[in-house]
Amino acid sequence: MLERFLDKTTFESQDDFMQHFRVNVPETFNFGYDVVDAWAEEAPDKKAICWTNDKGEHIDFSFADMKKYSDQTASYFQSLGIGRGDMVMLILKRRYEFWFAIIALHKLGAVAIPATHLLTKKDIVYRNNAADIKMIVCAGEEVITKHITDAMPESPSIKKLVSIGPLIPEGFEDFHKGIEGAKPFVKPAQVNKNDDISLMYFTSGTTGNPKMVTHDFTYPLAHITTGSYWHNLHERSLHLTIADTGWGKAVWGKLYGQWIAGATVFVYDHEKFNPADMLKMIQDYRITSLCAPPTIFRFLIREDLSNYDLSSLEYCTIAGEALNPAVFEAFKKLTGIKLMEGFGQTETTLTVCTFPWTEPKPGSMGKANPQYNVDLLRPDGTPAEDGEQGEIVVRYDKGRPLGLFKEYYRDPELTQATCHNGIYFTGDVAWRDEDGYFWFVGRTDDVIKSSGYRIGPFEVESALMTHPAVVECAITGVPDEVRGQIVKATIILSKEYKDKAGEALVKEIQDHVKKVTAPYKYPRIIEFVDELPKTISGKIRRVEIRNKDK
Repeated sequence: MLERFLDKTTFESQDDFMQHFRVNVPETFNFGYDVVDAWAEEAPDKKAICWTNDKGEHIDFSFADMKKYSDQTASYFQSLGIGRGDMVMLILKRRYEFWFAIIALHKLGAVAIPATHLLTKKDIVYRNNAADIKMIVCAGEEVITKHITDAMPESPSIKKLVSIGPLIPEGFEDFHKGIEGAKPFVKPAQVNKNDDISLMYFTSGTTGNPKMVTHDFTYPLAHITTGSYWHNLHERSLHLTIADTGWGKAVWGKLYGQWIAGATVFVYDHEKFNPADMLKMIQDYRITSLCAPPTIFRFLIREDLSNYDLSSLEYCTIAGEALNPAVFEAFKKLTGIKLMEGFGQTETTLTVCTFPWTEPKPGSMGKANPQYNVDLLRPDGTPAEDGEQGEIVVRYDKGRPLGLFKEYYRDPELTQATCHNGIYFTGDVAWRDEDGYFWFVGRTDDVIKSSGYRIGPFEVESALMTHPAVVECAITGVPDEVRGQIVKATIILSKEYKDKAGEALVKEIQDHVKKVTAPYKYPRIIEFVDELPKTISGKIRRVEIRNKDK
């Protein structure tokens, strides 16, 4: 499959990759037809999905199955009035019907809007009206369907509600009955143009309503680097990315790049993350490739890994937040596997990462993806030198790169504020070393300015994570009349230290940070908590901690 889109598919070094990696974009590309259906024709029995859940159910889907079910779903959606450009929200958790639905929407030229099952009535009303959503397809669970039903009186654009079950409440169509009774699918005469919107995510910022990030139909091709060269997948790979389908990371790791590479996607449909259960899945199903956020790996390394046969694991990648070196070293010691970090945003695909031919530096995000012209800019707009902090930007004055978002839907002012003069401003701060490795510092609004110093949360968090008492932590700035801001650490303690929470442990942790990193960075305030505020994707919401301390 790769040969369809790349002239050269094997690379030996970063220089080779930077010079020769090029994606050949068809004049009209549609992932449903050009990848899913193409595999179904070439290798119909090839396994596309290995799906299981926490109830012990298990189903395998071949590419022939995926063509069959996505065609049935596309025909069914057509019968409900869905066509090119229509907005459809998918609240499907990790149910296998998500894959039927999103591919079907691609085949119709419609817009898929994956969303988390944690949305409340207010959230759903906002999304429905902001995007003129025409249909919602959801998991048939009482809480989900109730929020949707409650939102309907204030959602005039909605024409159809569809439930995949088990509950089919009044006012909802039955998905499975619909696809079983669907007529043979007839491909529309004109499905899409490459620059049509195919995918949209509502992504929360630190202030205001969520932004609507749109991607066009070429977006899946931008994930060739994700699947083939970051996840290092091949046609015998069984890949697990731990992510709910409402999070953008799901299409990063459970769909586009993986299927272009010919890998099988492993899906574990579970309600609550349990590290022991996840390790058993890796063992029992012989997972070869794993990608997860740092939070997941922090919990995995605290299990007794000697109880599990993890010999099938060939490769592990990590993204979502910066990786603390202590986690890298601990996982390598326990498994022999180096965690290969990656960085990107909902607005992009993989932007910076550690590729297979690159030796990872613990704590570094890696090097620039050749798809993007990545740079660091000072606040005055001039390029930052090596070793100097700057905002991560993507230059596109010589052509818009594959994978960069199309626009913030219906918000030209925000689009212009973020993308202007041929530059996309990510809002993330990093520094670059003399070898070209990027090191994450934090969001522009997370950087702490204390007594004239600029302190990145990540560097202090990394120091804290080397103390045995700390399971997870978040560093934020607290207003201070003398210093401007002072450093605060919000910490989840390990089981062994929970009974020791007190002034003595605070002092011990502070002294530890002073020894591990520059003394001025130590947290002057330490708060012990049972949990940290997080997004659905597992990212720590430091803004909530900051707002509480204002």
